[in-house]
Amino acid sequence: MKKIALLFPLLASVPLMAEVSGAVVNRTTAQPQVGATVTLYKFGQGGMEPVASSKTDAAGAFRIDATAGGQGPSMVRVEVDKVIYNHMCPPGTPTTGIAVDVYNASKRQPPEVKVSKHMILFQPGGGRMTVSETYLVENTGKITWFDPAAGTLPFYLPAAAAGKVEISATAPDGMAVPAPSAKTARADTYAAKFEIKPGETRLDLNYAVPYTEGAAYAGRVATADENTYLIAPKGVTLDAQGLQDLGAEPRTQAHIYGLNAAAYSVKLTGAVEEAAAAPAADDSSAQPDSGPEIEPIMPRIYSRAGLILGLALGILTLGFALLYRAQGNA
Repeated sequence: MKKIALLFPLLASVPLMAEVSGAVVNRTTAQPQVGATVTLYKFGQGGMEPVASSKTDAAGAFRIDATAGGQGPSMVRVEVDKVIYNHMCPPGTPTTGIAVDVYNASKRQPPEVKVSKHMILFQPGGGRMTVSETYLVENTGKITWFDPAAGTLPFYLPAAAAGKVEISATAPDGMAVPAPSAKTARADTYAAKFEIKPGETRLDLNYAVPYTEGAAYAGRVATADENTYLIAPKGVTLDAQGLQDLGAEPRTQAHIYGLNAAAYSVKLTGAVEEAAAAPAADDSSAQPDSGPEIEPIMPRIYSRAGLILGLALGILTLGFALLYRAQGNA
């Protein structure tokens, strides 16, 4: 009996043979995606590690026989028109009968793509101001918008930022990743080099400009937003003409203003309170306390302003509808 008992931990550590199978469907054409390469990845200590690949057949079906390699999560990845589509396989979920949806891509913006919410958060203090912008982009069509050279979603970057901007992008089927940008022909306008797939894509931008308390700061909106909001965190007062005062968000006490124009000019006084700005993104000891709510919103490469954005905008997004409704009924 002792020998049998000793075998159990050994067997548990032996990787099992697992079948990963399913079908890839092109939702743009409503047809199977024939001849696509499907790759299985495992998440290891060094990040994503490819395990094995397979080609889809005439029915879009694929089958991969690969070593499971433990109980960690895995991911199936397919590339179509230079756009990658992911399907997560968490531990304990079936690895057979997987359905992976892909789409054709276009370099031109499809008419179904729109910015449903655009939030601009001002965080002044110490002679500098961090401006953090969040775009929620909806694609209700069946074509992915992707131009790897010129970029996709345009955004305004003031000359005072000296071309320095950090972008985090979250696709409907993925997690937040850093994204590059490209300068456009329009003055002070750049474009994020990130695909806009069907569903909702989130883009977070951080940049810094010099700040003088009480001086006018002008900005521009490069997208045709359905809803644009200017946000002043607790401790900061925003003064401007032509804005719709939507009140303060209850939890963070950040003040929200609706913008119905393509440009704005604001005067800011005060500074972000130290208590809100305390956690630093580059402080590894602070990371475990940041929690899963913050990590997907801003990668660790961002400054402490990004963490404030995660804390504030993650809540504000949920409260906008209620605030707007309350304002309309007033």
